[in-house]
Amino acid sequence: MLFVATVPGVLLRLRYANRMYDWQRAHTQALRRASYFHWMLTDGGHAKEIRLFGLGSLFMGWFRDLRKKLRVERLKISARRSFADLTTQASATVAIFGTLAFVAYQTVQGTITIGDMVMYYGAVQRAQGSFQEIWSGLTTLYEDNLFLANFNELLDLKPRLVEPRTAAAFPRPIKAGIFLERGNFHYPTAERTVLEDINLQILPNQMVALVGENGSGKTTLIKLLCRLYDPVSGKITIDGIDLRQFDPVAKRREVSVILQDYARYCLTARENIWLGDISLPPHDDKILHAARQTRADDFIQKLPRGYETVLGHEFEDQGGLSQGEWQKVARARAFLRQAQLIILDEPTSWMDARAEYEVFQSFLKMFMDRMVLLISHRFSTVRLADYIFVMENGRILESGTHSELRPLRKSHVG
Repeated sequence: MLFVATVPGVLLRLRYANRMYDWQRAHTQALRRASYFHWMLTDGGHAKEIRLFGLGSLFMGWFRDLRKKLRVERLKISARRSFADLTTQASATVAIFGTLAFVAYQTVQGTITIGDMVMYYGAVQRAQGSFQEIWSGLTTLYEDNLFLANFNELLDLKPRLVEPRTAAAFPRPIKAGIFLERGNFHYPTAERTVLEDINLQILPNQMVALVGENGSGKTTLIKLLCRLYDPVSGKITIDGIDLRQFDPVAKRREVSVILQDYARYCLTARENIWLGDISLPPHDDKILHAARQTRADDFIQKLPRGYETVLGHEFEDQGGLSQGEWQKVARARAFLRQAQLIILDEPTSWMDARAEYEVFQSFLKMFMDRMVLLISHRFSTVRLADYIFVMENGRILESGTHSELRPLRKSHVG
């Protein structure tokens, strides 16, 4: 009777554990979308535009509607589970009381003594508690294992970038240069070709410019050179060695990048620059040198605590910076890294023409002994490059020096 009284509840719990797991897995995207709306409404990065365009009530409405839909569906499952649980608990109660009534009847009939009845009563209570604890533990393990399966699926994912069994030594210095030969690429989750039949070369001590409209494939090309992805076809070689033969971590140490969407760390100004090369001591003099070279030192010295000022407003609200100042910090971080290839993705987008000219004059001095890949829409910036590649719709339309390509079409260079 004890077994019969506890098993239905266990089966019910297992049944609804599967239902809840299936529901949550099926609504993962909706749960993420709700979290995304919540993040936009509470994160400072979207605050200005949400206020200026009056988007707060719209996003709050979307968030409430989505959360209401999810809450109603979850409550329906919980309500059905509670009703079924009430039924099984009532049945279990009837079974237990029936057992105790039978024991009491046997006592009245004189079949067992009052002491036996007390013993049976205590034994039933203890046995029932033990059964419930055992079944509860087993069902909890089962429920946890359902969601642990998601983690196991994650661990079973195979890396898209295959590391070589025996990595080739990365050349230092690079002598022949970097070559991309007939490169083609599309993202793993898409079929549209992003890069098609790309041929590009960067020679030692050379500044190469990559120009083209947004969506022409420039940023994707950077990802291939940094080996965040491998080409679908074609190959990238460094001094004649295929990029896939190098250890990805060792290769990335030789690349320093300033991206358009560079990171803004809510750390001290010194730490923001030091992250460019964490192999250095946190208070190395090279950090100050990098800040001076990129003119970040000019405004960092004026912060409340200088280089120890926490930047941003997430924690201590001490060092709010403008877009241009954040960009200088990002350039200092990239300069600190003694990489052989420097990639500058719109590095002066927040500067006026005069400031841009001064910065690029300093770039020519800073990176004169390194390879530089420069991405920019500005004609004044492109003129500084030794060689220019013009991209459109994932292809290179033309290439050459500035004088060879003159006049460049205005649609390519703003």
